[in-house]
Amino acid sequence: MNDIVKLNDLLNIPSNEMWNYKLHLADWNGYEHPLDVFARDFNEWKTWNEWRGNKNDFNQDFILSFIKDYHKQDKYIFGGCFRVVERYDDYLDTEIGYKVELTDFFESLIGRLVIHMDSGISHRGRAFKLESYIDCLDFVEISPKRYEGENFPGYDNVLIDFSSLEVLVRNQKTDWKTALSNVKGIYVIVDKSNGKKYVGSAYGDSGIWSRWCSYAYSGHGGNDELYALIEKFGIEYARKNFQLSILELLPMKMDDDSVIRRESFWKDVLLTRGEFGYNKN
Repeated sequence: MNDIVKLNDLLNIPSNEMWNYKLHLADWNGYEHPLDVFARDFNEWKTWNEWRGNKNDFNQDFILSFIKDYHKQDKYIFGGCFRVVERYDDYLDTEIGYKVELTDFFESLIGRLVIHMDSGISHRGRAFKLESYIDCLDFVEISPKRYEGENFPGYDNVLIDFSSLEVLVRNQKTDWKTALSNVKGIYVIVDKSNGKKYVGSAYGDSGIWSRWCSYAYSGHGGNDELYALIEKFGIEYARKNFQLSILELLPMKMDDDSVIRRESFWKDVLLTRGEFGYNKN
């Protein structure tokens, strides 16, 4: 018995209207994941549906947009249905080739509807004729809440890019906030562009969460060497290159001086005070 539910069993787009839709499968652009963009700022995500490049991808009236869930294989999250209201001739200068507006088509399922697309199906590129792929799109689930960032993986598995951290902090995602607010600790920020590391410590009443929030808001958390990078290259440098993880968890009852001594130990271990890192002291 075939229990697979096709996407169009839910959407019910008539076959004689499907020609007027382009399917947008948004994926990593070499700089950042569209799922992080979507969860960080919907207006910024909207521009992903207005970008043109050197092809007229969205040459029909409607764009049915789905966002690659980079945490799960072959899964996409519904990003909305947009109407193309204007096409621009100067897109080679601006890269913005379209003006789009969000429709109310299944608007309540944006960020909640999850579909599966078989990895064996060839879909190089980002825009496709909907009628050619509609039968390849399977309904998976409707999540109770709109996507707000990845779920907390447990203390031993915390390894997160800066752009993902921004999403969690912006949405004050409860599982991460609860877990990281209740521990002090030593953490490391790795610059993936050169391998340099910054070791920091989190103490006080709000633990690691409060400290990491300061990075999400500023990109540098007030640290001199990181500040210099963000001042020179902007927050985009952190989004592209910074990765955070926890080196050691410490109990909230530990005094601050003891936490700082553990921080100094890890700086020695990872040699972050010299040419291999961003720590100045």
